Amino acid sequence: MIYPDNFEQRIGIDTVRQYIIEKCLCQLGEEKVADMSFSADFATLEKWLEQTGEFAQIVQNKEDFPSDNFLDVRDSLRKVEKDITAWLSEEEIFSLMNSLQTISNIVDFLHAAKTNTGGIKYPALTSMADEIKVFPKIIEKANSILDKSLCQLKDNASRRLADIRRDKVEVAKAVTRNMQSAIRDAQKAGLIGKDANISMRDGHMVIPVDAANKRKIKGRVHDGSGSGKTVFIEPEAVAEANNRLKELEADERREVVKILVEFTGQVRLCLPDIFHSYNFMGEMDFIRAKASFGVRINGLKPVFENKQQIEWVQAVHPLLHIQLLRQNKQAYPLDIVLNQENRLLIVSGANAGGKSLCLKTVALLQYMLQCGLLIPVSENSRTGIFEHIFVDIGDGQSIENSLSTYTSHLTNMKYFIEHCNRKALILIDEFGSGTEPQIGGAIAETLLDRFNQKGSFGIITTHFQNLKHFAYETDGIVNGAMLYDVERMQPLYRLSIGNPGSSFAIEVATRIGLPKDIIVESSAKLGEDFINMDNLLQSIARDKIFWEDKRKEIVENSAVINEASQSVKAKVNKAIEGKSLQNGIIEKGDSVRLNGQITIGNVLEIQGKQAAVAFGMIRSTVALNRLELVSKKNISKR
Repeated sequence: MIYPDNFEQRIGIDTVRQYIIEKCLCQLGEEKVADMSFSADFATLEKWLEQTGEFAQIVQNKEDFPSDNFLDVRDSLRKVEKDITAWLSEEEIFSLMNSLQTISNIVDFLHAAKTNTGGIKYPALTSMADEIKVFPKIIEKANSILDKSLCQLKDNASRRLADIRRDKVEVAKAVTRNMQSAIRDAQKAGLIGKDANISMRDGHMVIPVDAANKRKIKGRVHDGSGSGKTVFIEPEAVAEANNRLKELEADERREVVKILVEFTGQVRLCLPDIFHSYNFMGEMDFIRAKASFGVRINGLKPVFENKQQIEWVQAVHPLLHIQLLRQNKQAYPLDIVLNQENRLLIVSGANAGGKSLCLKTVALLQYMLQCGLLIPVSENSRTGIFEHIFVDIGDGQSIENSLSTYTSHLTNMKYFIEHCNRKALILIDEFGSGTEPQIGGAIAETLLDRFNQKGSFGIITTHFQNLKHFAYETDGIVNGAMLYDVERMQPLYRLSIGNPGSSFAIEVATRIGLPKDIIVESSAKLGEDFINMDNLLQSIARDKIFWEDKRKEIVENSAVINEASQSVKAKVNKAIEGKSLQNGIIEKGDSVRLNGQITIGNVLEIQGKQAAVAFGMIRSTVALNRLELVSKKNISKR
């Protein structure tokens, strides 16, 4: 089940569909693209993905797959199927012959494709070809009666036709001879001038004669000049030859129709199988178009399992990829994980930091996957299947139904709650927004709890602190942040799972030049706990950015650094893990802070080498060697 009705437009699949249609070779394939739909049947999807993945290999290997004459003659075939008196024209036979040959060539190509060990190279596609009948007798018959260069019946299509056309040639010559003889005789008699030319009137060859002499030439008057001084006469001998020629032309038409009717009768006996073969050609065109689009976006078939999961590495929004490629830029890939332990991901972070893009990437790629399309992720990604995908993206405001943005959101939430289950994927942008924050946040938290109780999967973007806090405290829900470089004041479009993100509202306001007194007064109104918590989130983000950059720097230089690099790397990793415990042993109840940070938290409990620490409203599990002891329980720091 897909929700809402305009799901495809909201996530961009209609644009993807248009890109695929552009790759089609014929109407047959375009119809398949238009009918492309979401499936929740694992066996069906596995088959679709295998077929598309195999064809992507054909495209990437630039193999000589038959791609000419993808011609659609179904309308012509339906005509002769419905009307037993109808027959195929020479042009229709020409198209039928070429398209049936294409189908035969496709079947031959797949059956001939072998691996290095002699096995079937493209088993999913070949199994499709195994069910298809080809029509060598029809192709052979069409070849025997049709002149391809002229797209008309050959003279020897039948003995009778050969005789008629031979007689036509002779009679046509006789018409010319008789006309030339009649002109010479008339010129000798002085009835026409020496410069008189042959004309055509109503399909008859005539000569211009003065009206005064019209009775001196045996023949039939076919026309006259506007002044009445000249008449156009078909000489008698020419008329007799012309009549014979017309008789032969009528005989030819009857013989041609007879041959076409006989051929059509042969085709009519095979129509069910021919229609089935045309459907196969349409499927091949459709799969080829899907594969070509997949290659364009660097798509592939990842590990696909019959369970609910999203474990994507380097996932890219395909439409953004195409758009940025035109500007010689690249889209930022995302690592996204939803599994049985962490089914619901709460994504927070700065505005314009990529939260909505993350959501739309998941919506589009999962829907594409369940339409049998290849998706742009790393090959070590793992994918799953969902029976339902529900999205709440955009404001959804409806003038016609007098729905406000928030009312629209709540209407969607009502539907989600009524229909979500363990096989549902829920994607909500700006959860709880559009109304008074405290009420909106409370309703959003309650809804989130219900989604979690029902075992649903999903990604939800938000700025609400209570949802971030709820995610920390609740099994099945995990926080995530779109990283933001506060020093450069720019989003990094990287998703970090495990901690919430700051909205960087105060920092952004400061950088853009909002008066300092407004910043100070606003911070005071927020309160120390809120500011400390936001500082913590920012410090976590900075840590992640710093150490990820360090790791990247080491990886990039590893090719040119020898054994010394291993030592440097070990030191950096040791720094990432944190310093040794400082100022004594950390115990439950102590006040601590993260290495290099200023926000102070309280140790709630010790679990082996990790501590559960409360930083304001946020509870976080942190490795002990990343903590600095600020003060012991019940002992003031001196």
